[in-house]
Amino acid sequence: MPTWLQQLEAHWQQPQARTRLLDWLLRPLAAVYGAASARQRAQYMHGKRARTRLPVPTVVVGNVVAGGAGKTPVVIALTQGMQRRGLQVGVISRGYGRQGTGCMHVTHSSSAQQAGDEPLMIAQATQAPVFVASTRAEAALALLQAFPQTELVICDDGLQHWALERDCEVCVFPPWGVGNGRLIPAGPLREPWPRAVDVIVQSLNEGEATASIPMPVPAAPCWHLSRQLAPVLHNGLGEQRAFDALLQHPGPIVALAGIAKPQAFFAMLAQRGLRLSQTLALPDHHAFTSLPVELRDANADTLIVCTEKDAVKLWRLLPQAWAVGLEVSWQEDWTDQVLSLARAHFHARS
Repeated sequence: MPTWLQQLEAHWQQPQARTRLLDWLLRPLAAVYGAASARQRAQYMHGKRARTRLPVPTVVVGNVVAGGAGKTPVVIALTQGMQRRGLQVGVISRGYGRQGTGCMHVTHSSSAQQAGDEPLMIAQATQAPVFVASTRAEAALALLQAFPQTELVICDDGLQHWALERDCEVCVFPPWGVGNGRLIPAGPLREPWPRAVDVIVQSLNEGEATASIPMPVPAAPCWHLSRQLAPVLHNGLGEQRAFDALLQHPGPIVALAGIAKPQAFFAMLAQRGLRLSQTLALPDHHAFTSLPVELRDANADTLIVCTEKDAVKLWRLLPQAWAVGLEVSWQEDWTDQVLSLARAHFHARS
């Protein structure tokens, strides 16, 4: 990531006690962005642009801040929670970063290049039907046609996708909350906050009981989600290995991450006691069309550790790389509350 972008993100993520020169320079652009976003939303809300209403309850899991907020683990946890209740659940997504724009059913054996890395992760983790398309409404209609028994649709991202009506909105925030509270590019917000949502989920850093920047007291329930590295790793050869066994590895260990916040992944590895010889931070949704030179030159005894999001693409080229998953503290009663809200709002508008 360029240094200037790192500095801009750092500026976004800090609450501002006083206005700085950078704020004055970016505020006019933020005002233009805000006006365009408000106009688009108004067109949908006032009926000037068509909205798709699904025949089953629809839950959108998204965010209002740019960058990694941790939506995908929430989508997976919520989907699995619904499945434990015997519900037939389908998931839709735009499939950011994939090749092509057509509608596609994402299966366990799909490629990340075709489906997008996050939809493929969701399909593999949940075994639920997952559909991607350039518009989420198109993906939802295709899903319901192929799987008419579906009782609930979960939309991965899309709080700002007004073309799809929804019955419950789950808004996910990172530990730094709304940061400086300003709109893009003066701040991280995609739309003004606060705004009405049904549920707020804020991720916590590993080992922390509170968020680094707590959310303002919201009208909606605010749940705090702790995350930790999974105790077992797996690779593309079908092998598994205990995380603690890595601590005794005698050779070099290289960690790589093509996610929004790669340093957060490296920090979690270090906190668990892993001695990293090298870290490789790649752009979010890195495609791995070829191996980075750092991996091509690695010795035979070098251990490669990556995120699960990277693994679905990297394993084509390097199946021996070890993927470390995330476990989140999703609570069973949260699933019940989301389901209750979605059903109540669905029946209210039926």
